[in-house]
Amino acid sequence: MMQGVFVAILTFSLGTAGAAPKYLCTYYDIVDYLNISSHDKLHTYILPKINLQEPVEVTLDFFLVAILSVVEKLQTVSFYFVLNLEWQNLFATWDPQDFCNISEIVLPMDAYWSPPIFILERVNGQNPELNYMVLMHNGSFNSTRPFQVTLTCSLIILKFPFDSQTCNVSIASFLYPAVTELVMKTRRTPAEMMKDSENFFLNDGEWKFTNLSILEFTEMVDDKGFSVVTYVISMERRPTLYILNLILPTCALYLLDMAVLFGPSSLEEKINFQIAIILGSSMLAVILNNSLPTSSNKPPIIVVFFLGTFLLMIMAVLDTFFLLYQQRKSLRLDKVLRSFQQDPQDLPKSSPGNPAKGGPPLLHPPKAAQGQGQPNKHLWQLQELGQFLPVLEKVLLYSHLLLSLFFFTVISVKWSS
Repeated sequence: MMQGVFVAILTFSLGTAGAAPKYLCTYYDIVDYLNISSHDKLHTYILPKINLQEPVEVTLDFFLVAILSVVEKLQTVSFYFVLNLEWQNLFATWDPQDFCNISEIVLPMDAYWSPPIFILERVNGQNPELNYMVLMHNGSFNSTRPFQVTLTCSLIILKFPFDSQTCNVSIASFLYPAVTELVMKTRRTPAEMMKDSENFFLNDGEWKFTNLSILEFTEMVDDKGFSVVTYVISMERRPTLYILNLILPTCALYLLDMAVLFGPSSLEEKINFQIAIILGSSMLAVILNNSLPTSSNKPPIIVVFFLGTFLLMIMAVLDTFFLLYQQRKSLRLDKVLRSFQQDPQDLPKSSPGNPAKGGPPLLHPPKAAQGQGQPNKHLWQLQELGQFLPVLEKVLLYSHLLLSLFFFTVISVKWSS
């Protein structure tokens, strides 16, 4: 009996001294052993360093899940990604053999110190709701946190909608200098992260995730260097929707405009059709205007495409107006020339230059020679005018066709380059 009392007293004394008692097999025993319940909040803000000359190393892992939206007007992009952080805290260790081989425990984020991270490009977003971390028996902490953030990104839309964009997600901590306090590094290579991100990525959206690269550098602020890890995300737009909604309808309207221009309709009907086609093309331009940013260093190729197509349609209308003017002019000239070809016997008989007797005043009375030679001259002018109009129409139409082919060839080369 005395031996049992001695063992009990020895066990109690070891427990009060901080040593782990035997046969404690619950997570509460580990929490009690680490004195987490009696921690002051100050412990959550102190950097867990034993050697003051060596910085705490935080390793990062990155998984891109979805590209939620890209707003060209605001130059912003929304990502949904998962960030995994791992660091060491030697003040939080235990021997698993003393606790029935329990080697890890899940704790809230405010139980111990955790790296305060900052996303440089962030303009909006939701804070992660998963505020827990895993503590291993050797003092290794692991925290996995999902982020849904809106970031600023320099979107180059010169080749819209056949464009590719590159956006950065920069992770930094500006509370601790990189040389002596905290260093951030990546755990895996970009190829390994890219492979795992492709498995998680939701690839049914407008954008296709194409590449992931990593930059590790030190940012100097007020003569202090801070560790920064930048994930460079490359993505490519799927242009099918824009081709079906904007480009193909515009090409169809322009082909219809060319068919009207080369068609057998009268010039008045051609002008009516061409104006209606221009109005339909302007509606597509309004749809495009809602997608593109208000300002840019260079106009996008699709804007040049719409503007060039619009100008070609207006040129076609002007060509038709010019042909109509020439046609009306030839009709008036034909009417005038035919009035001169009338037989002098059909004209009212009156003494020339005597308006009092009802005769028209003639400034140049016809001579016999003129009466005989003038009809042949007028007939030659009518034949020459009748041959000139078809040639003029063909020249205008085929020059317009060649100009259109040249314009669309240039646009295609610029889009494909």
